[in-house]
Amino acid sequence: MKAAVRLDDITPDMDWDSFSAFEALCDRFGIRPLLGVVPENRDPGLSIGEKRADFWEKIRALQEKGWCVAMHGCYHQYRTKSGGLFPLNVQSEFAGLPEGEQRALLREGKRLLVSRGIRPEIFMAPGHTFDKTTLKILKELGFRYVTDGYGKRPYRRRGLTFLPISFLRSRLFAGEGYTTLVLHLNGAGREELEGYERLFASHQGEFMTWQEYMAAAARKRGAVGNAAEYAMAAGKRLAGKLKRLL
Repeated sequence: MKAAVRLDDITPDMDWDSFSAFEALCDRFGIRPLLGVVPENRDPGLSIGEKRADFWEKIRALQEKGWCVAMHGCYHQYRTKSGGLFPLNVQSEFAGLPEGEQRALLREGKRLLVSRGIRPEIFMAPGHTFDKTTLKILKELGFRYVTDGYGKRPYRRRGLTFLPISFLRSRLFAGEGYTTLVLHLNGAGREELEGYERLFASHQGEFMTWQEYMAAAARKRGAVGNAAEYAMAAGKRLAGKLKRLL
């Protein structure tokens, strides 16, 4: 199994100390992640420090050295209690909203990124939650990829290519195929960062770029595969809830 690295919740006021330390690790090991950039952050939970004045210049500089950018929602504000098609969570910025509201949000998110010189092809939903309407509008707006779902290969769904994420980090490199290591760096301390360093060191050659991932052949997947994915996501959410209760 080869893995790509995805970083969620990239905002001007995120934890830049952790991010900078992780960036140094990526440079050392030749890792080029996907950045889930929130076009306009309105989620106070993501506001960790002072806003970086050169944020958009920094994002463009990372693109120039081979990192990719995904549009991570619009405002990162959860507006519904829907898990949509991939119910890892039961809250969403998009799933369950009327088509007009979703279109306005998605169009505005893309407009904001384009106005900063960034033209995203990949969509990253806050909370991993989206529905059929979300996918329809993403295709209309020119997006080609969604970073989410489960599987060992990219697959096609509703005119978009899904680039699956890992179901269990402990089995990240098990078997053959492709997957995604999903990371949230806000609040990542020394011990966590050292863990990533050990992971990168012990699996050199097993990480891939997003350019490689997007170039991999995608298969069409049917109703049975979609139903299995839904059950896996719902099961993982319920298992996590049970673990917290215990």
